[in-house]
Amino acid sequence: MKKHVLVTGGSRGIGRAIVQRYHDAEYLVMAPERRELDLTSVDSVQEYFRRYSDLEVTILVNNAAVNVIRPLVDLPLEDWQRTLTVNLTAPYVLIQHVVRSMIRKQWGRIVNVSSCYSVVSRARRAAYSASKAGLNGLTRAAALEYAASNILVNAICPGFVDTEMTRRNNTPAEIEQLCQQIPLHRLATPEEIASAAFFLGSDQN
Repeated sequence: MKKHVLVTGGSRGIGRAIVQRYHDAEYLVMAPERRELDLTSVDSVQEYFRRYSDLEVTILVNNAAVNVIRPLVDLPLEDWQRTLTVNLTAPYVLIQHVVRSMIRKQWGRIVNVSSCYSVVSRARRAAYSASKAGLNGLTRAAALEYAASNILVNAICPGFVDTEMTRRNNTPAEIEQLCQQIPLHRLATPEEIASAAFFLGSDQN
């Protein structure tokens, strides 16, 4: 039986590479666009599952994220709340919806794409770091709750990856400086992160 994979944020960067990796392995992949699944709105997430009430997700990859770069004192509350909603609350709601069918099947895999900024941070990343640290906590708690049902919950915490977001948030000079801090002296590729996400979502895990 083919497994159904739901990937958020699958239109670009790491998400697109994850979608392609599962496609290549002939999984049935769903990567809804924002007009179908707006992660800034809890109501939209709940409506998505009402619309597809018969959808039984076997593998969930919570990849979508936003990163508003502002000094903490200048960070608008609405940006803080939007970041927490997309990066933490939406994954929580998604997990709540998909885990029920996983329990019935006694098999499931949940992969949360977190960040190195969940354990270290950088100036002007308060909302992003807080949301990703929360995602790590959610991952650990869910892993403990559902392990007995053969549902494995893991997080990946990538460092600097060569994506549109990285190049939008850093100047070429800053990227070069980051590369000098990395032992391999280069950014990771989205495909490398996708390989890890694929392993964690597969029977091999």
